[in-house]
Amino acid sequence: MVKNNIPAAKEFNLKGYWETGRQYFINVYSELKKVHWPGRQQLMAYTGVVLFSVFLVSLIIWLFDSGLSFLLDKLFKAFG
Repeated sequence: MVKNNIPAAKEFNLKGYWETGRQYFINVYSELKKVHWPGRQQLMAYTGVVLFSVFLVSLIIWLFDSGLSFLLDKLFKAFG
């Protein structure tokens, strides 16, 4: 007789899913309690650093884009 290698279908177990989900959220809550949350002054300082960095990077990208557009415009006018 030939054995079938297909595993049997698992039964739907609502209690198992409920316990797994419950344990997951308990672990999430436990990990969130370990997080060091910044205070108001620290949060304002970090926000300022992020805004300044975004402004600086956007300025660099704008300058590079403008320079490249200028060079390509001159190149197309010279050979076009």
